[in-house]
Amino acid sequence: MTTAAFEAVGLARSYQLEGVSVDALRGVDLRIEPGEFVAIIGPSGSGKSTLMHLLGCLDRPTAGTLRVNGTDVSTLSDTELAELRNRAVGFVFQSFHLLARTAAVDNVALPLIYRGVPRAERRERARRALESVGLRHRLDHRPSQMSGGEQQRVAIARALVGDPQVVLADEPTGNLDTRNGAEVMAILDRLNAERGVAIVLVTHEPEVAARARRQIQVRDGLIEFDSGTAGGPAEPGGSRTGPAAGEGAGRTGSAEAV
Repeated sequence: MTTAAFEAVGLARSYQLEGVSVDALRGVDLRIEPGEFVAIIGPSGSGKSTLMHLLGCLDRPTAGTLRVNGTDVSTLSDTELAELRNRAVGFVFQSFHLLARTAAVDNVALPLIYRGVPRAERRERARRALESVGLRHRLDHRPSQMSGGEQQRVAIARALVGDPQVVLADEPTGNLDTRNGAEVMAILDRLNAERGVAIVLVTHEPEVAARARRQIQVRDGLIEFDSGTAGGPAEPGGSRTGPAAGEGAGRTGSAEAV
């Protein structure tokens, strides 16, 4: 059996808010393989963003086990966790998170600074990453000189520049119009198909989730539906099933129907 990109067993996360414990995740079991294209979908407050933050090593679970590329994150110091995150995971956020006064090529090169990559190599790798998302002509442009769709493509290039095994995308089309959103999804599709990068995207949009080959629906901190365990994920280019594709889905496993 290959080593999973992510493996969660009994994953839980609770927060203390004004003395009250709030359970954002309540014991999630999940395995995502290298090269998968997965959409995590659910209503606001369902726990999907919390799950993404845990998978991306941006937070630590309250209980349960999380392995990233076979490494149990509970065994890592904060410094080691940051190193794992930088090496294994690329991030794409809804709001782009680009440095406003910095050219695209330097925004993309930023993750390589923390690896100690020499400047010339950083810029060359950033240039190639920008070319891979169709922005060869925007190397020296600042974010304010680019459209929203172009800024999100810069963010995708930044996520890819370190050759991660997985890209986590949090509402990657949320701030884009329909045309630019479709272009961003086409790029993610292509990167998954051609480069074998696993894509895990979080969205509340069924039409975006339907582009993935596996859909996971989260509600009330539990996995309510997983097309990877309910008859298997759809084949690339084939029909998608489950609630993310607009069909009514039955509940599977022991998760509660809420």
